[in-house]
Amino acid sequence: MTKTPDMTAILKDVMGSFPVDTSAMEGAFKTSATLNEKLSGVALNAVEKSTEVSTKWTKDTVAKMSEMAKAKAEPADYAKAMTDFASASAEAAAEHMAAFAEIAKKVQMDTVELMMAAGKDAQEEATAAVKKASNDVQAAAKKATAK
Repeated sequence: MTKTPDMTAILKDVMGSFPVDTSAMEGAFKTSATLNEKLSGVALNAVEKSTEVSTKWTKDTVAKMSEMAKAKAEPADYAKAMTDFASASAEAAAEHMAAFAEIAKKVQMDTVELMMAAGKDAQEEATAAVKKASNDVQAAAKKATAK
C-alpha cells in the first residue's frame, strides 16, 4: 500500500521557506498612529481658536446690546441706537467671519503639509519593504534550489 503524503508537513515547509516580516505592518501602524495624532492636533487647535472667536463675538454683541437697551430721552434715539447696533453687528460679522476663514485656511495648509509628508514617508517605507521582501524571496529561492 502507498503511504499518503503528510500535507501538513509539506505546507509547513513551504510556508517556512517564505518568511513573513511583521515589522513592516508594525511600522505602518506606527506611522498611521503618528499621522492621526498630528491631524487630531490640527483639528483640536482649530476648535480652540474657533471657540475663542465665537466667545469674543458673543461678548461684543452682548456689550452692544446693553448700550442699545438703555433708556433714551427721545423716541428718535431708540431708532438711532437700533441703527448703530445693526451697523456694528454687520461690521463685527464681517470681522469675525474673516477670522473663521483664517482658521480654516490654516487648517487646510497644515493638513496638506501633513498629508504630503505622510505620502513621502509611506512611499519611502513601501520602497524599503518591497526591496527587503524581494531580497528575502530571492534568498529563500536560492536556499530552496540549493537543497
